[in-house]
Amino acid sequence: MSAVLNTPLTLVKNAHPQRKDWFDEVPARPTVEAERLYRKQRLAVAFRLFSRFGFDHGLAGHITARDPELHDHFWVNPFGLHFSQIKVSDLLLVNAKGEIVVGEGPLNRAAFAIHAALHEARPDITAAAHTHSTYGKAWSAIGRPLDPLTQDGCAFYQDHAVFDTFSGVVLETDEGFRIAKALGNKKAVILKNHGILTAGPSVESAAWWYIALDNACHTQLLAEAAGTPQPIPHAVAELTHSQVGRVGGAEFAFKSFYDIIVREQPEVLQ
Repeated sequence: MSAVLNTPLTLVKNAHPQRKDWFDEVPARPTVEAERLYRKQRLAVAFRLFSRFGFDHGLAGHITARDPELHDHFWVNPFGLHFSQIKVSDLLLVNAKGEIVVGEGPLNRAAFAIHAALHEARPDITAAAHTHSTYGKAWSAIGRPLDPLTQDGCAFYQDHAVFDTFSGVVLETDEGFRIAKALGNKKAVILKNHGILTAGPSVESAAWWYIALDNACHTQLLAEAAGTPQPIPHAVAELTHSQVGRVGGAEFAFKSFYDIIVREQPEVLQ
């Protein structure tokens, strides 16, 4: 029997004291320049990751990251460049007027209309993600919130909203502000007949929550197709949300995928 198995349980629990920090928020970088590069690198990898998950239908979709110095500017993908090809150097810096300050466009006008409003309405948001993922679109057509059906799904329990007005492609910031109002202080919103959107205090959290929300939509669609789902009781769902819905957990989950993408596609950081 190994030494670990012969060790009292209390000692095993304390064998890796850093474990308590695994899901803590990542410390800020020491300079604005370092923080900007950090966000841009995670943003570029997020696009590659979304492509891997199949969130790259047509030309639809965008993820943004607020600039750490120019708070009314954000970094976004150029319109028409496939998610699987995006590198750090391809990202655009856009100001509050929708003008490209850094990089070569074109700019997706829907990306500006939605994200400019979100970043203005929610100063706590660093990043937001929206694409036309299959399961997100399918669930959005139902037009109601997700139920707490699984442990993973509880990350969004009472922490997502529904924007129930579809009026075509979002091209004006007025509708972006209405989406922001529907989002409120939550991490996600289901855009009826459109798709899903997530937002967070870091690129990592917004991107991971998008992946997780699409998965929750997929899960509920399967469960309802198979029978009558049995939701988790309120008190338990609320507790589970406090355990699995934290920013640190989302960032930790994203990091595992970030490491894979960077190792397999190192050009993404160029």
